[in-house]
Amino acid sequence: MENQIRLLSTKKLTDYQKQLLLNANFSVAEADFISVVNQSFDLKSSNDYLIFTSQNAVESILENEKVSELKTKKCFCVGEKTKAMLETNGFEVIADADYASELASIICNQYGKSSFTFFCGNLRRDILPDALRLAGITFEEVEVYETRLTSHKAADNLNGILFFSPSGVQSFLKENRLQDEVCFCIGSTTAKTLRGITNKVVIANQPTIESTIAKSIAFFNKI
Repeated sequence: MENQIRLLSTKKLTDYQKQLLLNANFSVAEADFISVVNQSFDLKSSNDYLIFTSQNAVESILENEKVSELKTKKCFCVGEKTKAMLETNGFEVIADADYASELASIICNQYGKSSFTFFCGNLRRDILPDALRLAGITFEEVEVYETRLTSHKAADNLNGILFFSPSGVQSFLKENRLQDEVCFCIGSTTAKTLRGITNKVVIANQPTIESTIAKSIAFFNKI
């Protein structure tokens, strides 16, 4: 590559993640375009199973005084890192999927007579709860964290932007306009947020930060 590729990550990366891009001779700017604040909560009922669709929900649960009681319940979750966090902290995960739509399919097809408690944030997507309602499945939705948009003005002349959530896209667009940048998205749900705004969208092979980074490196190395 004659000119150094300039990327913006809409989430602060770990040293290892950032080094992957630096090793590819990319220039990397990074900022947290969203912030997460845990919320206290009360459980109104005791359902059969627990549902987590993000690590943020798990982190909030771990701070709750009833966490020991919750660990007696088996879990369903979205994302391999969410699963790993649950299992590391003593929860049993009996089903997981890469996307909420896939998890909803598992629940509706195999656990339709069970009841669930869904721990989520204030900006959660409708896919999972809508599917459960449509299937007539009993569930309680408990908001355990708040996602806040913390937008930043991006530098000009970027080649690519790394997006890791629909909220991150929304936050970016509050202060910036997309021009010729290639948008690398952690998954299809994040990519859908860019529909009608740009067609320069590339989706990671796996819904992880590392896979999103790898996709950006492979994309520009082909140019």
